[in-house]
Amino acid sequence: MKIDNLTLSFKNKVVLRDVKLEIQPWEFVFFIGHSGSGKTTLIRSLIGDFRPERWDIVLDNGWFLYRNLTEKLLLDYRRSIGVIFQDYKLMESKTVYENVAFAMEVCGYKDRQIQRKVPQALEQVGLLLKQDTSVMELSWWEKQRVSIARALVHEPSIIIGDEPTWNLDPQTAREILDIFIDLNKDGKTVIIATHDSHIVDTLKKRVIAFKDKRVVSDIEGGGYSL
Repeated sequence: MKIDNLTLSFKNKVVLRDVKLEIQPWEFVFFIGHSGSGKTTLIRSLIGDFRPERWDIVLDNGWFLYRNLTEKLLLDYRRSIGVIFQDYKLMESKTVYENVAFAMEVCGYKDRQIQRKVPQALEQVGLLLKQDTSVMELSWWEKQRVSIARALVHEPSIIIGDEPTWNLDPQTAREILDIFIDLNKDGKTVIIATHDSHIVDTLKKRVIAFKDKRVVSDIEGGGYSL
């Protein structure tokens, strides 16, 4: 994935300026920056949710995401990425299984594919035994695991987490992070936007820092340097 001199604007206000990055397959990358620095805005663009004002995102197959954007391309692209949001975005009235299955239903998967893949994803995050439990009955960390399972069910090549350890105690945050580490070892590209200095300093992965709506540093094996 190549981010080619990307500039993003919202209501005539620049929210991210001249971002130029290249993220290789299998990389593990942290985005850091204070609120409003632009990191979450870039994530929205990476998932096809925020069209750039200038330039584009070049996919691994050489296609330009927004220049070639069609409904089919966007659907195929979104199947290749798994997104874990800060607020989980779960349907509280549904069960664990139903929440993960819904992510497949809206993408047009057949029933037999859903019945096979959902239990696999839940087992991967340690929640198979709670598949019939209502989301309302889960703890915060269990809800985050459901959101990870929902992201994994498409078997994506890229995993993007927007503050995935938000609102979790240090031990639970580490357990969630261990899932991301295992996914990266399995060949997934992992991108995590975070304010959690502890996990960034502990892992010593590639760290890209945002400030004043720009990328201000890009350090391999870096720490939380804000």
